[in-house]
Amino acid sequence: MASANPLAAPQLSPSRRRRRGRRAPVRSWRARDQALFVIAWTAGAGLCVCAAALVIFFAVQGIQYLHPDLLVTRPSVAATQAMSGGILDPILGTVLLAAIGLLIAAPLGVVSAIWVVEYGRPRWLSRIVESAVEIIAGTPDIVLAIFGLALFELGVFSPFSLAEPGGAFGRSFLNAGIIVSAVALPSVYTATRNGLIATPRQLRESSYALGKTRIATIRRVVLPAVRRDVATGATLGLGRIIGDTAIVVLLLGATLRNQPASNTPFIGLLRGTGSTLTSYVFNNSPAGDGNAPDKAYAAAAVLLLLVVLLNWGVGRIGRIGGPLIHEPSRRLGA
Repeated sequence: MASANPLAAPQLSPSRRRRRGRRAPVRSWRARDQALFVIAWTAGAGLCVCAAALVIFFAVQGIQYLHPDLLVTRPSVAATQAMSGGILDPILGTVLLAAIGLLIAAPLGVVSAIWVVEYGRPRWLSRIVESAVEIIAGTPDIVLAIFGLALFELGVFSPFSLAEPGGAFGRSFLNAGIIVSAVALPSVYTATRNGLIATPRQLRESSYALGKTRIATIRRVVLPAVRRDVATGATLGLGRIIGDTAIVVLLLGATLRNQPASNTPFIGLLRGTGSTLTSYVFNNSPAGDGNAPDKAYAAAAVLLLLVVLLNWGVGRIGRIGGPLIHEPSRRLGA
């Protein structure tokens, strides 16, 4: 009778083999794997609970004080909360500041990403650009605000705000929009760069085969292919802008009402001071000096609603235009 081979691999029972598949029950895992599984589920559930608590709290606290007349009346100084007006000026200030910041950040971020990915020469300069974007992304908003205030108080920038003896006031919608664009720039740049890197080379080569130049290829082929990424980055940057407080307080003045610097339409408003929803919530919160905590909750609910809509917009954008990048052969008629 032949003896068993001692080097032969041990034979596992069918039940043991089944337990090692992807669909193996959790109770058959090792103790460490089970512990990591529980930690992961706990962390995910905790984040969901925190987000739900935030939304429910401001939905209950804010919506009960949010009335239609609050959205169309201007805030005013009053001894009682009932006479303190609405939040029209902070809403308009938020829209104006977001528009200025995005109009500056979006073109600058897209153009920088195109140059780094499509050209990138000299290499040392492209590395400097990427490092600069990373530094801006990691710089606290309060540091950017202090830098902007010191910069725009120089006399050479007096056309951007009210002029003062020996310098400039330094606080205006235009100045705040320029600095707050740095908050949105990294989101636009990163999303556009990642989209350009993910764009298949076949799109470019097909355009070159048709006799198109590089700049024509970028303008007519590459940019349309990454429009989803550009829109996503711009939307994320917009969320960063409307949620900023430090730059608004230092560079916009955080006044109760929007105060134009002159009677010139629109130009006077750009050179004037004002407020946003974040500064209004900050000043009128229970810890602030505005003496209107109920209206602060209402403004916070409006701000949270804007953030939720922006997040929904990012998800919506992510589901539009996918075949342009992930299925290039359909565009080329392959």
